Amino acid sequence: MPSNDDKNAAPPLPEPLRVPVADSHTHLDMQSGTVEEGLAKAASVGVTTVVQVGCDLKGSRWAAETAAAHDSVHATVALHPNEAPRIVHGDPDGWSRQGARTPGGTAALDEALAEIDRLAGLPQVKGVGETGLDYFRTGPEGKEAQERSFRAHIEIAKRHGKALVIHDRDAHADVLRVLKEEGAPERTVFHCYSGDADMARICASAGYFMSFAGNVTFKNAQNLRDAVAVAPLELLLVETDAPFLTPAPYRGRPNAPYLIPVTVRALAAVRGIDEDALAGALAANTARAFDYAM
Repeated sequence: MPSNDDKNAAPPLPEPLRVPVADSHTHLDMQSGTVEEGLAKAASVGVTTVVQVGCDLKGSRWAAETAAAHDSVHATVALHPNEAPRIVHGDPDGWSRQGARTPGGTAALDEALAEIDRLAGLPQVKGVGETGLDYFRTGPEGKEAQERSFRAHIEIAKRHGKALVIHDRDAHADVLRVLKEEGAPERTVFHCYSGDADMARICASAGYFMSFAGNVTFKNAQNLRDAVAVAPLELLLVETDAPFLTPAPYRGRPNAPYLIPVTVRALAAVRGIDEDALAGALAANTARAFDYAM
């Protein structure tokens, strides 16, 4: 048996939720074990639905195929913000602040976006994302490609009537600016919400959903808890972003959808409301955001 301090060990099963919820953002393709094992483990603690998120062409195709094969899985498809400059600049190892080695062009990005557009039309694909802007991993040289890709994803989401799933890292003002300039889709989700209470009020006024991950439990994340406290209940979602952002006290260990109850209970404590009431709201909100039947 692994010891409790084994950082590579999967955290234990939490106490099951009495009211089932959905993991609004996960990456099953990056987690250990089979999809079936992961879904069964999640369902055993009351996480009965997951949204599988694509970040590149391969992952988006996989998300669509997996959602088609499992009733409890819904898919989103996209080119991650950091993927866009990688494609434009022809860097096979990904984009970094040092820039890409091989000059490219926008034709390859447009070709990739055309495939995302095709996938977005599939019925099991409920969202377009994660898309947006990421100024943490991409330097100034990549901003133009990111914004071009972001605007294209917004257009695709609106044309297909799908939810838009936002990745916003160190780019709050520009993400909000582009959404305003393009006109946000009817259903827009800020995945792994990373703003503060003031930004939460801006998102709320625009009707944007805010999805909170395990980092809301981190000691240094008071800004996230402040945002949870002021966000309208009907706009709250919960996610793992697994295998990343494992909630405390398991930070640094592998994350998976079955750990959603830990974050749900943290959110309920911040809101000062009953766990069952919050779980019911989260489930209904996720179904509304991604337009699927509960």
